[in-house]
Amino acid sequence: MADSNASIAANLAAVRQRIHDIALRAGRSCGGIELIAVSKTRTLGEVLQAVSAGQRDFGENTLQDAVTKIPGVKHPDVHWHFIGHLQSKKARLIPGQFHWLHSLDSLKLARKLSAAMLDSGLNGVLECLLQVNVTGEASKAGLQPAALRPFLEELLLLELPGLNWRGLMTIGVQRDEDETRRAFSRLRELQQCCRDEFALPGFDQLSMGMSSDYELAIEEGSTMVRLGTAIFGQRVQKRE
Repeated sequence: MADSNASIAANLAAVRQRIHDIALRAGRSCGGIELIAVSKTRTLGEVLQAVSAGQRDFGENTLQDAVTKIPGVKHPDVHWHFIGHLQSKKARLIPGQFHWLHSLDSLKLARKLSAAMLDSGLNGVLECLLQVNVTGEASKAGLQPAALRPFLEELLLLELPGLNWRGLMTIGVQRDEDETRRAFSRLRELQQCCRDEFALPGFDQLSMGMSSDYELAIEEGSTMVRLGTAIFGQRVQKRE
């Protein structure tokens, strides 16, 4: 087997160059695009290899997998992003481990997260993105576009401490480029409308784009791309 350390470093370099090229072509600065290495089902060793290659942001979508790796990464500048569906009963496990949550879509979860942040005694805040199901697919979680504005309005009225509202997240349509581009464009429009209507200057993040569609996402304004396969390669076996 090839040196996986060298492979991950080479993949990261190639991805960063690709992001730079796409951004340049789209008239954007690559400095405004955060690369999140999706490390779900990957080993701690693979994560540490990516850290050694300069990667600082990692995405996990299950707590049981994440907690086996997070304590083993000691680098002070590494940030962890929870990108999967989170049950409200597990909100207490987020403080102290994750810096970002990309998948908020219920008031119950928001309340639980705020309470967990307060109970933890930590001084920081959890940066939160609201997940929007722009494509309307039944298999996907997230708020429907029409429900986003009233949801955000109620969320702001709650004035939940420990949480910071930063933007929106969505998942594109697999294998349908036109639909995916429309979804990304729609999310950008929703984010801009919410930022302006509710006077939220910090509501400026768009988490959209994965290994198969991050080029489209960057062209449509993504500020965070979530890449797993493009960095770590194909998974050979799913971990339990």
